[in-house]
Amino acid sequence: MSGSVEPHGAHRRTPTLRERWEAYKNSPFLPATVLVLIVAAAAGLFAGSYTYAMADPTPHRIPAALVTRPEAARGEVFLAGMEKALDTSLELHDYPDVADARRALEEQKVFAVLRASGGGMELDVAAASGATVAELLGEAALKVGDATGVEVTVRDVKPLQRGDPRGLALFYISLAAVIIGFLGAIQLSVHAAGLNPAERIAFTIAYALLGGFAIAATVDWWLGAVDLPFVQSWLILAFTMFTSGMVFTMFNTLMGRWAMIPTWGVMVLLGNPSSGGAVSWPLLPSALGHIGRWLPPGASVNAQHTAVYYQGHQFVFPYLVLAGWALVSCTVFWVWRHRHPGGRARTPEHADAAT
Repeated sequence: MSGSVEPHGAHRRTPTLRERWEAYKNSPFLPATVLVLIVAAAAGLFAGSYTYAMADPTPHRIPAALVTRPEAARGEVFLAGMEKALDTSLELHDYPDVADARRALEEQKVFAVLRASGGGMELDVAAASGATVAELLGEAALKVGDATGVEVTVRDVKPLQRGDPRGLALFYISLAAVIIGFLGAIQLSVHAAGLNPAERIAFTIAYALLGGFAIAATVDWWLGAVDLPFVQSWLILAFTMFTSGMVFTMFNTLMGRWAMIPTWGVMVLLGNPSSGGAVSWPLLPSALGHIGRWLPPGASVNAQHTAVYYQGHQFVFPYLVLAGWALVSCTVFWVWRHRHPGGRARTPEHADAAT
């Protein structure tokens, strides 16, 4: 039997450091290690973003309507006491009568209405505009009234629905639409990778419409937690799911397998804490309060909120925000669709002639 025999005591050559790195780089261990670090960082950032925004909400210039500026010393003392108790300044807007002030409250220009009444003060709040703000204003007014000797009457003139006493239901359904929206796009990329661009958009629309209907039906018809304007709420949820799904698809086109990182950052780490759903915008850190309105989660909460509680005073802005994100995402995906990891290879037209 021929063949060379390795001498006794001989050893194979030890791979160099560069060779080891090349082997590691081409193995599944490198992306697995990167994912371990990313998941750990994401866990900390996720907890930190929500804690920063919601653990200790602090007011920043709360807009309030003042029907008649109290000339009496007691009234001025009460207003000064309110600002001290809130540790912020009330952004007071003068209105000639109660009707105008209430209209401003309905249009969500202000969060409360203050007016002098005899020797005391009356404070109208709207929990529907923000349960946390209404609660904070009411508690502060009663404490300041006791401390200054001013009789204070607090009324909630725009209460939340009975099934949603904390005003969180609309935040949760919007959160569900955002997260399931991009999870659906991830699943399409994994289990239906062969979809061509138009087909991928069509199936994103399909699961968004069906998913939005399921969310609205569960919360309204099944649980009875919130009485929704069903068709409008359903379409807002569907619009949110579609936008969220296309945001992931856009990043998947630009960044490939790492698309989840910017999607999670924009939609969850930044978008949800700043949406104003769990903590009203006047109580959020000022930067978050402004940024949140321009992101899909904040736009979804805002649109849903006005649809449920302010039917006569709705805004087009949140719909434009959702439309803008959806349009940009679809455009980027379509223009650079050749870079998307999915799709089916097309058979050249001359292939049949060659067979």
